[in-house]
Amino acid sequence: MSIHTRTPSIFRPRKTVGQSVLTQNRARLDDINRRNVLRGAISLGALSLLTGCDVSEDDSVQKALRTMSAWNDRVQAAIFRPHHLAPTYSASQVVKPPRFNAYYDIEDVKPIDGATWKLELAGRIDNKQPWTAQQIYQLPEQEIIIKHICVEGWDYIGQWSGPNLRDFLQRVGADLTAKYVYFICNDDYTESIDMATALHPQTILATKYAGAVLADPFGYPLRLRTSTKLGYKNAKWIKAIEVTNDFRETFWSKQGFNWFAGI
Repeated sequence: MSIHTRTPSIFRPRKTVGQSVLTQNRARLDDINRRNVLRGAISLGALSLLTGCDVSEDDSVQKALRTMSAWNDRVQAAIFRPHHLAPTYSASQVVKPPRFNAYYDIEDVKPIDGATWKLELAGRIDNKQPWTAQQIYQLPEQEIIIKHICVEGWDYIGQWSGPNLRDFLQRVGADLTAKYVYFICNDDYTESIDMATALHPQTILATKYAGAVLADPFGYPLRLRTSTKLGYKNAKWIKAIEVTNDFRETFWSKQGFNWFAGI
């Protein structure tokens, strides 16, 4: 019986990968592992983009991953159903209080003075007059009891109420044909959503949780609450809303998280 010499894989890096690469990127790897961001997200297409890449060439790997993420955004946008409603739940299933989540600990939340707070408006909006908390609280409210799903793998059922975002955008004369609604928050967090999501029937500007005014740690006095996005898309402590056709990277998208983040 003849012995066949194994042919080296064409996918194997030509240069030996030094251990220093793992050391330099250990923090990033640990963070990815902790959040399970890549669970179910890297498909055969994503891996094919990396074919032939030397993993020590960080820019090449990051460029490939971002290309795949942008492709995911386009696919999710194409299959998004603007009038399809997410499941709703009963009040008896609501978790009280809601679970805190942010990029920092709850002890670091800086309370907002509702008496002086104002919501600024910008971009493709006719009436850019700022809104006080009292004015927003006087608007008609919509209540939704939906599931909050976090990218880290946990979830809970929450009861949110506040003005419907579509109604609010119409009230201020926003261009509903624009591409994005961009949010700036008091903690310098930024986030944006596509206009189709902004106009979804279950997207609101939440001012209350379980019938009570939002507490400081959960986004007081105003936060986004949509049923069609992962948790990190629901901006809290909102201080400005901009309607625009210009895409800008947001807090998490700058760090490689998927921007569309649909459920």
